[in-house]
Amino acid sequence: MGGRIAVLVSGSGTNMQALLDDVAIAPHIAVVLSDRPGVGALERAASRDVETVVLEPSAHPDRAAYTDAVRDALLERSVDTVVLAGYMRVLGSSFFEAFPNRVLNVHPALLPSFPGAHAVADALAWGVKVTGVTVHLVDEQVDHGPVVLQEAIEVCDDDDRDALEARVHAVEHRLLPAAVRALLEGRLVVEGRTVRITEGEPSP
Repeated sequence: MGGRIAVLVSGSGTNMQALLDDVAIAPHIAVVLSDRPGVGALERAASRDVETVVLEPSAHPDRAAYTDAVRDALLERSVDTVVLAGYMRVLGSSFFEAFPNRVLNVHPALLPSFPGAHAVADALAWGVKVTGVTVHLVDEQVDHGPVVLQEAIEVCDDDDRDALEARVHAVEHRLLPAAVRALLEGRLVVEGRTVRITEGEPSP
């Protein structure tokens, strides 16, 4: 299983922690990059002796310049696989051209339902009976790329945001490492919007 992973973060880093705790994935994490200084994810990474980088959008004139700065920081470190783990910035096309079908994101809803930054609250407000978690390949549009894994979660009548979010996080922490392992092992087959995960021996 090969690959050098960059994990992009904006907050506390619980999904990144799930990757660090996975013995098959952790050795491949080369760098953790944040758009904000002082967040918990950076402390978690530093505690595991993983290199950390902070690139703040305000230091760049526009989104294109920021996108190029993030891309270049990863390419300088020979990164070939990117995981967005609570990263709250939208990057431009030059980033995805550099890592084609090698960028994964985890989203706390069953896409295409409830895209955006408030998916758990949006699901509760809509009154749905089922929500879930999606891991998908990332393209230029927000929460849009091909779905790799999904798992449904029942919404209980007495759920508030904290209760539902806790169950969502538990699923995220299982699904994201599973998708990352499959990508590292060359077991993702992408055909248009359809992604299959093959079984058996990894690709060479």
